[in-house]
Amino acid sequence: MLLTSLSACYRRAFPVLLFLLALAAGSAPLRASEAELRLPDLHQASFLGGIEGPTLLMIGQGISALGFVFGIVMYMHLKNLPVHESMLEISELIYETCKTYLLTQGKFLLILEAFIGAIIVFYFGFLAPNGTSFGLPWSEVAIILAFSLIGIAGSFGVAWFGIRVNTFANSRTAFASLRGKPFPCYAIPLKAGMSIGMLLISVELFLMLCILLFVPGDYAGPCFIGFAIGESLGAAALRVAGGIFTKIADIGADLMKIVFKIKEDDARNPGVIADCTGDNAGDSVGPSADGFETYGVTGVALISFILLAVNNDLVKVELLVWIFVMRVMMVITSGASYFLNEAVAKARYQNVDKMNYETPLTTLVWLTSFLSIGATYLVSYYMIPDLGGDPTMWWKLSTVITCGTLAGAVIPELVKVFTSVDSAHVKEVVSSSKEGGASLNILSGLVAGNFSAYWLGMAILVLMTAAYSVSTYGMDGLMKAPAVFAFGLVAFGFLGMGPVTIAVDSYGPVTDNAQSVYELSVIETLPNIRKDLKQNFGFDVNFDLAKHHLEENDGAGNTFKATAKPVLIGTAVVGATTMIFSIIVKLTDGLKPELIQNLSLMHPPFLLGLIAGGAMIYWFTGASIQAVTTGAYRAVEFIKANIRLEGVTKASVEDSKKVVEICTQYAQKGMFNIFLTVFFATLGFAFIEPYFFIGYLISIALFGLYQAIFMANAGGAWDNAKKIVEVELKAKGTPLHDATVVGDTVGDPFKDTSSVALNPIIKFTTLFGLLAVELGVSMTEKQGAAFSTGLAVAFLLVSMIFVWRSFYGMRIVGSKEPAKRAAA
Repeated sequence: MLLTSLSACYRRAFPVLLFLLALAAGSAPLRASEAELRLPDLHQASFLGGIEGPTLLMIGQGISALGFVFGIVMYMHLKNLPVHESMLEISELIYETCKTYLLTQGKFLLILEAFIGAIIVFYFGFLAPNGTSFGLPWSEVAIILAFSLIGIAGSFGVAWFGIRVNTFANSRTAFASLRGKPFPCYAIPLKAGMSIGMLLISVELFLMLCILLFVPGDYAGPCFIGFAIGESLGAAALRVAGGIFTKIADIGADLMKIVFKIKEDDARNPGVIADCTGDNAGDSVGPSADGFETYGVTGVALISFILLAVNNDLVKVELLVWIFVMRVMMVITSGASYFLNEAVAKARYQNVDKMNYETPLTTLVWLTSFLSIGATYLVSYYMIPDLGGDPTMWWKLSTVITCGTLAGAVIPELVKVFTSVDSAHVKEVVSSSKEGGASLNILSGLVAGNFSAYWLGMAILVLMTAAYSVSTYGMDGLMKAPAVFAFGLVAFGFLGMGPVTIAVDSYGPVTDNAQSVYELSVIETLPNIRKDLKQNFGFDVNFDLAKHHLEENDGAGNTFKATAKPVLIGTAVVGATTMIFSIIVKLTDGLKPELIQNLSLMHPPFLLGLIAGGAMIYWFTGASIQAVTTGAYRAVEFIKANIRLEGVTKASVEDSKKVVEICTQYAQKGMFNIFLTVFFATLGFAFIEPYFFIGYLISIALFGLYQAIFMANAGGAWDNAKKIVEVELKAKGTPLHDATVVGDTVGDPFKDTSSVALNPIIKFTTLFGLLAVELGVSMTEKQGAAFSTGLAVAFLLVSMIFVWRSFYGMRIVGSKEPAKRAAA
């Protein structure tokens, strides 16, 4: 039903796009373009005493394959861990609902790809420069289009792997808690996260090396762009839709605690299965696809910069090989850090009765950071001892990357100041709630979010300033705008410990789901369960202690989910800076001074673009929360009408699936409106004026950075304030608990919908903008400014239709009479 309505909308919008693009087919760009991002011969440079670049990169492919094997071995280990059948049944039900959701999303992605595919085909098939003519051979266009599909498939594939791993780990963690020891409750979720992180990064690295090594250099550059656009599209769709889905379900389930005074994850609540599905759709599917895309897009931004801004072909090759070897090295250091940290954690905590779950996770992040920094300097010293004739360049570039690697460790520490259960800000939220209820709870959370944006912004400023300072020492002899390259390397360093960043982010959904699996299994009420566990698994159970460990561990999961979000959004913004520079180089014919002056407040279109970008960020925030609000209203409406608290121990599967259906419906609606608004707005703004568009891209990056940090950390503070009330104060069911639940439901779309989705939205807009601005420039040069302005107005009018649909078309209009099962 939903896909039918979306398809009908697609059938109306897509022909309009094709018609407008057909008008462009006769135009020809008169400047450099993505089609001219040609790779130099990689054989011309040798490293480490005579190893040619391609040989070194093939070794890197082998290490990537080993990283993939690492992920699969971890996966098999998790699958084979012991678990009680009552818990296994619940985790498999969650997986089945996740699978249904993801299959629906896959069909949806193909619809969205049609829009992007049309742009790729028209641009590279008709407009891209090809010697003295225009339009690449159709065989090359087909390969570029294929790589955009591979990018989507990569995002989709790692997302699928993520939910499969996490739905193994959630029931195994819940079962391990029955033994009464905290260590397995920590070790299993982290193992699941490392499985996802290592496989995700290794697959991404392997695919990019395939393009670098096996695609002819003449069109490898466009293939990188197509691949990055595809994975960015996949990540944006899965992140936004997943964020909407998970918070509809979460709010629907949480509000029942207030309405009916029932416990957390009560098995009689039809919203709990949907909540568990949402934990995976929003906190596993979304971050997996997002991490995959972030890692790839950051690399593509640096590749584009090197090809455009570095003049010497030999230096280009040396830098290209170097950045990929750095990535391979960081996979190795992440794996080594995990095993070393795990050995220490096991020795310290395996037999203790109480542990601070955050301590070994924090140690892992810092250990990986230090090992990565040391390896960066060591490998750079041997790889590029005399880059461009400068014997000091190896440590300068290493220092710049180190600024990013340090950011990957420092930023999580700052986030914990505002979101951890030990944070004074979070305790302030609890204190406010004691006397001021939900009102002061919400205000205190807003304060925490705003202060966090200030301090994290200052930290990013300091690290980027340090990178800029290093870039002023001789790097201008190798390239244009060395500061921009330095900023790109900072983004590169942000993800230097990518597998570990993904692992600690994935820790949270497993700990959250483990609690739910425990309650939904109703294992405490099963006949002869104590005897069964003793006879078949060999231990005596303490149910109260098991529940305490799971709840306490969930607080650590909340904190580390929060720490990963600013790292990813920071990477998006800093990486977007490098990609925007690529557009600037093309628009200014290689940074000609008379054209560069248009990038100032003295050029009014640039200022107007800055204003437009801010407007789009606030539209996106409102539209994504509107989808959550309306969907949650319908979910609550259904649950209140159909929940049965007497005479049953579990909600019916039929009712649970209905809540999942409601969540999916509004997630799809919200995402479709958001995507088409972004798509047509990007085309429209790019066609208005190129420097207007540059201002627009800069604006969405900066507005998006602070909006995302504020929302993510405010939401994290509200979330863990509730956790303190539940775990430390043991005050469930009290007015204080009700106040913190309300705050948490406000924070849900803040931290898990709007903030996290800004990351892929910014990168998708910037990547797609590379093609869109070329189309706009070609229109103006061939047909005149009036023609391109007319197209801009048409595209913006179409985008405004979807803006209208995202708000007014998604509003709660009256109350639909909820159909009870008995009346059906």
